[in-house]
Amino acid sequence: MLIARVIAEPDHLSASLDRAAAAIAAAGMQLAGAEMLSFCDTTLQLELVGGDAAMLGTIIDECFGPCDRLIADHEPQVPHLFVSDMDSTMIGQECIDELADYAGIKPQIAAITERAMQGELDFSAALRERVMLLQGLSVDAIADCLATRITPMAGARTLVATLKAHGCRTVLVTGGFHHFADPVARQLGFERVVGNRLAVEEERLTGGLVGAITDSTVKQQVLRAEAAEIGGHAVSLATGDGANDIPMLEAATYGIAYRAKPKARAAADGTIDRGDLTDVLRLLGIPRDQWVLG
Repeated sequence: MLIARVIAEPDHLSASLDRAAAAIAAAGMQLAGAEMLSFCDTTLQLELVGGDAAMLGTIIDECFGPCDRLIADHEPQVPHLFVSDMDSTMIGQECIDELADYAGIKPQIAAITERAMQGELDFSAALRERVMLLQGLSVDAIADCLATRITPMAGARTLVATLKAHGCRTVLVTGGFHHFADPVARQLGFERVVGNRLAVEEERLTGGLVGAITDSTVKQQVLRAEAAEIGGHAVSLATGDGANDIPMLEAATYGIAYRAKPKARAAADGTIDRGDLTDVLRLLGIPRDQWVLG
């Protein structure tokens, strides 16, 4: 059994569904039902008897795109655990790129960031290289950057608050820095933060890091450990946008790629390409009147 939930352009929904039904049949899969969810009327649910999730995802993208979707082998439910990336997922910026702007080296650092996000560079090596370029920057620049340039992604507060109201534990895990992540977590309502620590001496960055690096392996380990604490029944949700998020997305019950790089998108169970983060709530089937507006 496969369940696909799709949020797409309403004006073309009927024609898109017809194309999808034909493509599903041509791929040798059986469409058992298609209906708009009565409790979430912007969301179309497709039910298939068996089939291939990756192939179904490709068909949905081709027939409905751009759209937001989630594919599972069961009826999606509210998760017990939510683990999310921060930069370009919960906030609209890459913190290290914005910080580099203060140092006058944003183009150099942004180029490294992009290659790391695409999975073209080793994350840990790329992080150390970028942090070294920030050597000598005043910590005051971090506070200024946070106050003037870092903004929550649309729907982030509502997503976190609503999941918490439904009993979900929330964790922000980032390859970025605690100097940014701790205030962001407080602002958005996350209960735990895992990230990297910038080394500081005499109120200036040394160009180094303190402690182990939070990389893709750590992100996955955090999700697995948090789920184990909840118990074997735990349903988990992860969101992210880059190559560094792939193991975490793959380990989650529902891995949703938000405006993601191609490799992360391909690894995920769901994608948000059209709407904002509240579409995660729609894909999970949480009615609008149960949202906690942030």
